[in-house]
Amino acid sequence: MAVAGTIGAGKTSLTAWLVKRYGFRPFYEPNDENPYLADFYADMKAYALRSQLFFLAHRTKLHQELDRAASHGPVVIDRTIYEDAEIFAKNLHRQKILDDRDFGVYRTLYESLRDSLRPPDLLVALTCSLKATKRRIATRGRAMEAEIPDAYLRRLHKLYEEWFESYTLSPVVRIDTTELDYVENLVDLIELQNTIDRALG
Repeated sequence: MAVAGTIGAGKTSLTAWLVKRYGFRPFYEPNDENPYLADFYADMKAYALRSQLFFLAHRTKLHQELDRAASHGPVVIDRTIYEDAEIFAKNLHRQKILDDRDFGVYRTLYESLRDSLRPPDLLVALTCSLKATKRRIATRGRAMEAEIPDAYLRRLHKLYEEWFESYTLSPVVRIDTTELDYVENLVDLIELQNTIDRALG
């Protein structure tokens, strides 16, 4: 199973619940620090492709590990390789930070890697309102997230919605978490459990 969604949509909380409820083995985003990030922030156009290739390489490695682990039992991944390309690289391209030539090279590589990897049996697509995203960012108190402009968050929301609508690699369960609190609210937790149970058959 794969869990996808924008910042503050509840991916980590849902992944932790899936591990507890169904015994999934969790796979989280790689923690390896991108060696291009400092250069990217200093000169985005010059380092956008290299930075995105680093993320793509590490996400591919994680998916390969997940594929191997899936033969021994159910696994869940918090954020997917697809989001690197369909959300973050595409956002850089739309902002003209990643030019057409570099984006074309990136997409060709991404599509080759994507087609070589086993897709998830189920994608759980989390959405929430921009207001809910901002509220959760404030609650978490992460300094880096607090500085994210509203315009950037809106672009991410739009890109996620476009991607969820076009995604065809596996069945999708859409969950709007704007009013859900499956960490503290028992009624919301039961509703979530019923939705996932139905999707898993």
